[in-house]
Amino acid sequence: MAEEETKQLAYIPEVVLKKRKHKEESIALTRKTQLELGKYGGEKKRKVEDIKRPEQFIKEFRERELDLIRMKHRLKRPKSAVLRPNSELLFVIRINGNNEMHPRTRKILSSLRLRKMFHGVFTKATPGVLEMLQKVEPYVTYGYPNIKNVKEVIYKKGFRRIGDQRFPLIDNNIIEQALGKYGILCLEDIVHEIVNVGQHFKEITKFLEPFALNKPKEGLQGKKKLYKDGGDAGNREDQINDLISKMN
Repeated sequence: MAEEETKQLAYIPEVVLKKRKHKEESIALTRKTQLELGKYGGEKKRKVEDIKRPEQFIKEFRERELDLIRMKHRLKRPKSAVLRPNSELLFVIRINGNNEMHPRTRKILSSLRLRKMFHGVFTKATPGVLEMLQKVEPYVTYGYPNIKNVKEVIYKKGFRRIGDQRFPLIDNNIIEQALGKYGILCLEDIVHEIVNVGQHFKEITKFLEPFALNKPKEGLQGKKKLYKDGGDAGNREDQINDLISKMN
């Protein structure tokens, strides 16, 4: 046979080609816009949301002042009901955030080293500490931890901050380097000193980072009422151990 016949390309009118090109350019432009919004839209949205209305500032100011007034009222409660702890050792957990909080409240929480929600610390039940807890009562809950929970919290959640990093207490060398001069060489020594509120309790609690606990699966009610009145806050006495077990 002779040479194969070449197939001719189908004729497409120029108008159709122009429409096709315009459509492709339009799709590409739309896609580019979508990508840009995906990358920057969230940031723009956040910036808009960060702009507060004047009434919002007024509301927040009033809430903070109300927090201060309530603090002063709590301090007028009979001291005998507050300053009679059943144990020298307390475990304190922060359970509420910064909303409606007066700067004085935030300062007290910071001095207790409770700067974040669900952080816990061991502390002595001194009159000064109990008075601070009374001031920030809606934001914390506390009680008397048993030996089992003291040991589990320290073993599971114990960290030491060195510079900007947190290190779990899995190496006794870290403990010995910092506390060896007090005769504290290992985790067992730390647990013993905490449980017995020993001579070097202050040095050990300063050595330990605040314990980052888990949020309870059942959650908290979010109520700032006292625990004994059906809320979450304040002294739970021995019942703090149930909460520690859920958060450990």
